[in-house]
Amino acid sequence: MEGDEAAAKSTLAATSWAILAILSYEDELSGYDVKKVTEWSIRYFYWSPSFSQIYTELKKLEKLGLVTSRLDHDNGARSRRLYKITPAGLEAVTRWANDSPADPPMLKHSVLLRVAFGHLAGAAKLKELLQEHVAFAESMQRQAAHDAHGAETLDAWAYPRLALQWAARYYASERELALQMIKDLDGAEEAYARSGGAQGVPGPGPRYWQEVERKVASEEDDQT
Repeated sequence: MEGDEAAAKSTLAATSWAILAILSYEDELSGYDVKKVTEWSIRYFYWSPSFSQIYTELKKLEKLGLVTSRLDHDNGARSRRLYKITPAGLEAVTRWANDSPADPPMLKHSVLLRVAFGHLAGAAKLKELLQEHVAFAESMQRQAAHDAHGAETLDAWAYPRLALQWAARYYASERELALQMIKDLDGAEEAYARSGGAQGVPGPGPRYWQEVERKVASEEDDQT
């Protein structure tokens, strides 16, 4: 049984570790509190789990003995369940923070995916999407900078503040990249038109990459 629990702890999802890390700051938090903390911080550089995800993970953590819970009847007319990290939970999340390898970031950029297959939409549509992305990046940059400033009120938030400041700089950079992409689209449209794509001539298929790879490899050999 202990072996099964150890195996379960070693395969906890990122949501679980994030919740445990959040609980390491406070005595007790409700699931709603945990959600608000993720919206204040983690959503800028990772994600913001849904309420259902949070409560599912909290139940899993409690079953594993990493958190405990109690019903709080002192919160007005409605009771709420409060969660508290256990010593075992604090030990586990500390070990995760120190010993578990950090996975390389996985870029899932839906706007860039549309650009990569821009022959299906055209430059005008892509510019529209990119302008929307610029507005999104500007909004996220302002919000992250605002929350980073708010984190300055407590020295205990020094590390979250660093992450929020990084997030603000990231979205500022994302905005500049999108603006540059808008400028570059005209050149891409002209190049695609020269290929015949604008007249309905199909472009090279995936197997063309094999020919490109051979050509690039040959050029590199000639340079060595």
